[in-house]
Amino acid sequence: MKRRATKERITGETSVKVEIDLDGSGKREISTGIGFLDHMLELFAVHGLFDLKIEARGDLQVDCHHTVEDVAIVLGEAIDEALGTREGIVRIAHAFVPMDEALARVAVDLGGRRYAVFQAEWNGTRLGAMDVDMVRHFFETLAANARASIHAQVLYGKNDHHKAEALFKALARALSTATRVDPRQEGIPSSKGVI
Repeated sequence: MKRRATKERITGETSVKVEIDLDGSGKREISTGIGFLDHMLELFAVHGLFDLKIEARGDLQVDCHHTVEDVAIVLGEAIDEALGTREGIVRIAHAFVPMDEALARVAVDLGGRRYAVFQAEWNGTRLGAMDVDMVRHFFETLAANARASIHAQVLYGKNDHHKAEALFKALARALSTATRVDPRQEGIPSSKGVI
């Protein structure tokens, strides 16, 4: 069973194309025009073992918002499509990831319910060329479009880069487990019989 998807979104503000293979090995080609976002998405691919290709162009002369948002939309849609009916998947998982002095926890449920809880405190307003508030918006937008419940929390930390990096690595590890096929799971992993 191929668990891959290619999704594209073109608007007056952005052009985004995402290719993902959930059963990859961490190969990645990421180009969004936002260096910090590229770094986080590369970590996401490597630590989730997802093969990921993202090409994005956006109105960065305005700010980073539209590009970050639309990358999260298209990545979420690609994950949703690659999961298909979601038969046989683990579905629910979590990960704790330390990054030097920072510790993050992310829990995910791929049960079709779109919800996000995000708890992090930042010291500054920017991460490279990206507004720090866009980390929250990325997680919320990804959850909505992947049809997932994502709870993300920075438990503690001092350096904003480390906090964000721990969050993206924890997201990758949690999704890597939740998307995995469990050979013991027959059919849809829900008492309802449908997701």
